[in-house]
Amino acid sequence: MTAKPADESVPSEPADEPVPSEAAGEFAAAELAGALDLLLSDAALGMLRRFRPDAATLRLALRLARHPQAVARRARSLAAELGQVAAGKSAITASPRDRRFADPAWQDNPLLRRAVQAYLAAGQTAQAILGDVRLDWRDNERLSFLLMNLIAAAAPSNNPVISPVAWKALIDTGGLSAVRGIRALLSDMATAPRIPAMVAPDAFEVGRDLAVTPGAVVASSEVFELIQYQPATATVHRFPLLIVPPMINKFYLTDLAPGRSMVEFLVGQGHQVFVISWRNPDARHRDWDTDTYGGAVVDALSAVRHISKAPKASICALCSGGVISSMVSAHLTATGRSAELASLCLGVTVLDQARAGTAAAMIDGRTAEAAILASRRRGYLDGRALAEVFAWLRPDDLIWNYWVNNYLQGRTPPPFDVLYWNADTTRLPAALHRDFIELALANALIKPGAATMLGSPVDLSKVDVDSYVVAGIADHICPWQSCYRSTQLLGGTVRFVLSTSGHIASMVNPPANPKATFRTAPSHPAQPGDWLWEAVAEKGSWWPDYSAWLAERSGGLKKRPGALGRKGSPPMDPAPGSYVLDR
Repeated sequence: MTAKPADESVPSEPADEPVPSEAAGEFAAAELAGALDLLLSDAALGMLRRFRPDAATLRLALRLARHPQAVARRARSLAAELGQVAAGKSAITASPRDRRFADPAWQDNPLLRRAVQAYLAAGQTAQAILGDVRLDWRDNERLSFLLMNLIAAAAPSNNPVISPVAWKALIDTGGLSAVRGIRALLSDMATAPRIPAMVAPDAFEVGRDLAVTPGAVVASSEVFELIQYQPATATVHRFPLLIVPPMINKFYLTDLAPGRSMVEFLVGQGHQVFVISWRNPDARHRDWDTDTYGGAVVDALSAVRHISKAPKASICALCSGGVISSMVSAHLTATGRSAELASLCLGVTVLDQARAGTAAAMIDGRTAEAAILASRRRGYLDGRALAEVFAWLRPDDLIWNYWVNNYLQGRTPPPFDVLYWNADTTRLPAALHRDFIELALANALIKPGAATMLGSPVDLSKVDVDSYVVAGIADHICPWQSCYRSTQLLGGTVRFVLSTSGHIASMVNPPANPKATFRTAPSHPAQPGDWLWEAVAEKGSWWPDYSAWLAERSGGLKKRPGALGRKGSPPMDPAPGSYVLDR
């Protein structure tokens, strides 16, 4: 892969139109999201660099010095509010949805109530001052991230001295909660990623509790295993489906516990489903790059077509797997092989990196060079470092929530399959890490020929198969607005679906989820805000919608195959295979 260098500055773009009131909160939540490829730099260099004073901090100080009256006005307002707090007359209250202060003691105890009100008033004032100085986009994103984390850390609910839940646990357990909490803290801080554990390491077992849909490995290479799943219906759709998971995670996000497995659902709908299980690389595989993984997708697609005796197959790719799969689709088009592809689905995938959130503001050419050098020295990027980056993007939910549960209350975090999968990290080869960063910095995928895949120039506008693009409205990693821009890049007919929830929960969206909804619209205007105005919310999961859409592009029905594999590609290990077990 090659990508041309880009200017470090980020051009401004027209603001999106206002959004409907019922979506406004979720729309705003996505504004602090960061593009995955750019987050890879933070993972290589460590999160501490984000919290050090830098040029953005200096520019903030200069702006504040130039606007003393605005600062003084905010300070007077805060002082007046704190006076109201002290007198017990403040009307400030925490949101009913703020779980940090759900314990009744935060309202019933006058001292605790005042502590919460003072905290909320100070946090609101700090955010208002940052808004007053009107920094440029990059500086504002950097400092908003820093301020968000400082405010989250300062919450009185995190303080063991005044936390009512900590005191209740201490009394109820006769002091054992403190012992357990200290033990958990020392254990978590001893090894990367040095954040509170979100799930116990023995909460689940892959192949027993998770990734249990029947199937077998039917092809294998140094880079991947190809898993075919046992059909569950008398007839199956003629064109099979190949699921391409992210390179930075294990495949079983698509095959979690029964009832929450996308693979299980699609098999039950009569689709022939295959999944790539990536090998967990180490320093020996430092040279695996986008061409290596793109070649693996091409090989897997050929194997799927051979085993299914089908002229073409569909691809459903998630996150970084979607980046590679879109480039592979362009390669197939450029080499006259586009007829091998029946359709393309991209889940939470960012192809256009322009102003892709906090991470885009944090990275520049110098940072990128340092990140690439750091992973080159080791030979890979440790997935645990990336997990740490993701956690600090949502500190209240993914850091301090577990700080209170694990350390202040001395509890074991509850078992949750998604969080277990999230903690079961993989490594990223140094060369692929480099390529992803360079693609993002150059925003190469929006420019025909600026990137290559297996020697072919990448021009997404020539990928004319039908595409299904799905995003999460509260995604903190791949902003839905950035995912939406793929509708303007891909040729062919595109259906964009906006799911509820964030980066992972929007993908793990079984039909049994009573709260699930998704949005669709009849057209795809240039601006995502315009699309949202037109969009209509539909109850339920997007999985049945995708299954029906896919069925229309899967060549009709045929009798289910009698056995897995085919002559020359016999079944090997039973699913989930061996690569997924490598840590």
